Amino acid sequence: MSSVDISTITTADALLQAYTAGARDFSQIELPTAKLNNSNLKGADLSYADLSEADLSEANLRGVDLSYAVLREADLSNTDLRGALLIGTDLQNARLIGANLQDADYSPDETRLPNTFDPVAAGMQPAV
Repeated sequence: MSSVDISTITTADALLQAYTAGARDFSQIELPTAKLNNSNLKGADLSYADLSEADLSEANLRGVDLSYAVLREADLSNTDLRGALLIGTDLQNARLIGANLQDADYSPDETRLPNTFDPVAAGMQPAV
């Protein structure tokens, strides 16, 4: 896998180019309001990232590590989040309509979900 200096990634396009080149570690990246809809970031490390208000609708985020990431008010509609790590993730006011969260790990004590969202009905599993 390719190593990349995430401080040089300041746009969604730059992130996608780095991913295509083989980079997977984007922890602590700051891309609030990024337009990443319909993108493939399967297996990436986006832990501690700031993706607040980002458009991630219809993206492939299968197996992505989003632990402690900020996705407040992000659009995750119809996004594939199967097997994602959502430990301590801030998903307050995120749009999760149609998102596939089967087997995504979350922490009942730390993960912040939208008020009316039911993680059990969505197939999520509490981390042990």
